[in-house]
Amino acid sequence: MNLARRALICLLAATFAWPVMPASANSSFIAIPTPAIPGAAQLPGPVADAATPSDHMGILNVSPIKGIPGTPVTISGSGLPAKTAIVLTWSTANVTWVVDPQPETVDYHGRSVTHLAVVLNRLTTDGSGAFHVSLRAPVDFGGLHDLYAVVGHTQVAHGGFLIQRSFSINPTSGPIGTPITITYRGIGSSLYEGGGALLYDNHYVGALTANWTRGTAQVVIRAAGQVGNHVVGVEDAITYPYLNIQQTTIPWAHGFSRTFRVTRDAGRPVARLDWPAQVTPTLDQRTTLEEFGQVPDGSVRLQLSATAVPVNHSITVKASGLTSSARVSLVWSTVVGSRINCTSICWTTVSQPLSEATPTNGVVATTVTSPDGLGGWHAVQMLQAGKLVAEQPIFLKENIVGSGVSALTVKEGQLFTVHLKGIGWTQLDNTRGVTYDNSYIGYGCGFSSNGDMQLELRATGGAGTHLIDIYPVLFTETPSFANTPYGMAPMLTYARDLPGLAMGYQLPAARLAITVVN
Repeated sequence: MNLARRALICLLAATFAWPVMPASANSSFIAIPTPAIPGAAQLPGPVADAATPSDHMGILNVSPIKGIPGTPVTISGSGLPAKTAIVLTWSTANVTWVVDPQPETVDYHGRSVTHLAVVLNRLTTDGSGAFHVSLRAPVDFGGLHDLYAVVGHTQVAHGGFLIQRSFSINPTSGPIGTPITITYRGIGSSLYEGGGALLYDNHYVGALTANWTRGTAQVVIRAAGQVGNHVVGVEDAITYPYLNIQQTTIPWAHGFSRTFRVTRDAGRPVARLDWPAQVTPTLDQRTTLEEFGQVPDGSVRLQLSATAVPVNHSITVKASGLTSSARVSLVWSTVVGSRINCTSICWTTVSQPLSEATPTNGVVATTVTSPDGLGGWHAVQMLQAGKLVAEQPIFLKENIVGSGVSALTVKEGQLFTVHLKGIGWTQLDNTRGVTYDNSYIGYGCGFSSNGDMQLELRATGGAGTHLIDIYPVLFTETPSFANTPYGMAPMLTYARDLPGLAMGYQLPAARLAITVVN
């Protein structure tokens, strides 16, 4: 970004910005309704009716008492009412992310857990008050699950089963840059069981979560390092590894490791963006809409040729239903400001002119270009005689500039620049976490630079191919809030478990590479 443009943005921010109030002053925290994530397990049964414990609780015999999902399990009870209908229930939870959506931004406020029980089986005791049933351990969150035999609305017998964790990588060998799919199953629903940290040769890569995927985290990293064996490991964590978790009250939340063999250096992979899953939004929150304090009456229909585009992309705009022949203005609603040292006046929405047109028989058809600016949710708005007559939301996507790096071949120790555009401004999309050869080295932001993120890195690691991977981050600094785990770390599970997915945010991982020479 040139200095004149940056100065203009700062001037606009200083001139038009309004105070950002503390969340407690006007809080609208929302536990995001869980979206349908491709491949994610559903609740392991219908929700059970509420039940209360008996004063004389019996014991359910469960064998085995632990295992991975799908393990054959037998459950039996005795001393229960004879020839009586029994509902066998399984305790579980629904876990989701919590946000505070506002007209001009979205704040991140952690996670929410709702405990419930589901029906595993319905059966009838025999003449002696006994029953015996065989089933398979549900695909569910890891950790301890209560089992109850319920008569009517009373829990009459109790047992339990522990869903254990499992870990796999695929493939287990290949050249530098090989995509490695890592699957970690059995992550729990509680805070201390609900996340993991991925390590590569004891270097921290990033965080794993499984809120919306019922305990299964699946991520992709790339093989890096010298030819030979490399250790891929996972530790349970709240963002970073809890190294003595075996001494806590949840010792089953232990880690795993596998070996990946780098076979050769096949040269520098081509730069690319890995996009998240396509998810139908469950929270309809679009920043910068209705910026003028007006709500269009709906008589004018505005259509865009695309709902998500990169910067400098051509968009066809069509409008119909205009009752006046007065000239219309099309503007791009966006934000200027900064989160750096943000204490009172931080940012505001502004309008950027796109085009003007004159209606013909109530219709306008024209072409505009998406600005080279902040990524995230914006709005194309149509004004006529100073009145907002129509608007449509549009998402400005992240994109790699050129090859993504200032030089593809770099001498060891030399500085080089990584360049991305379309970075956003909310706590969901304004920050990216950077790994170098699968080691987290820091983060970058794109708000105060109007979506333009240029990262200065230094070439290290010896001659050969070296990988730079850039992941979405949950920003938990200015403003800061309590109870916001996983902040400021690469979110490796961005593709299936990240708050913005349920709000239409398309946040990819950027995969770049350089060749280091002596």
